[in-house]
Amino acid sequence: MSPHPGRPAGSATPGRRRGVLFDVDGTLIDSSYVHTLSWWGAFRQQGYDVPMARIHRCVGMGGDRLVDSLLPAGRDRSADQEILASHSALYASHWPSLRALGGAKDLLLQCHSSGLAVALASSARERDLQAMRQILDADAAIDAATSANDAKESKPAPDILVAALAAVDVDAADSVYVGDAVWDMQAAAALGIPAIGVTCGGISAAELRDAGAAEVYEDPRELLANLTSSAIGRLLDATEVGHR
Repeated sequence: MSPHPGRPAGSATPGRRRGVLFDVDGTLIDSSYVHTLSWWGAFRQQGYDVPMARIHRCVGMGGDRLVDSLLPAGRDRSADQEILASHSALYASHWPSLRALGGAKDLLLQCHSSGLAVALASSARERDLQAMRQILDADAAIDAATSANDAKESKPAPDILVAALAAVDVDAADSVYVGDAVWDMQAAAALGIPAIGVTCGGISAAELRDAGAAEVYEDPRELLANLTSSAIGRLLDATEVGHR
């Protein structure tokens, strides 16, 4: 499932545009536990007592998948849309307290100024994404961004990544994906895209590696400090070769 299926993923193509795709929640914005709390409250409103630890492990999936994963299969599904709406309202109430993770803006700016296309490959609702973009304050470095409206299937399906690649006209073979969740790593693996994991969303390095992460850093700041030796650095090297 690639915008350019004729080219094998993992082997950068000379002369092609290269880019980095970024998850947003938990990767660039410190929101994973805010989502956990919001889902917990939405479930409680409908009489479901789901432990926060279980919810946190599912954050990063699309909302529909998360609800299906955490609630009984034989439930009355008529309340599902109300749960999704409640989560959205509860999460929005926390917008004023959201913060960008350390180094997030500088990482985006550095990737962009180095000649890479930068895309936010997010499955967040459009209004949530807009709020997070304001917090990031890095629109000058963002070439494209996706939201839940751009994918038929949510993560761990790779639809959002396919949409982001198409938006910046970058092939899977010429890209790297940065995310904080197991589902991010699985989505990247489905397209053969090298994935960089960050643990700032609360998932351990071991779990991210087991899910397919090629490299793991603590947060955007640590990735930025090691950019030249990272998978993104290898993209930059390929870009320089292509421009000679």
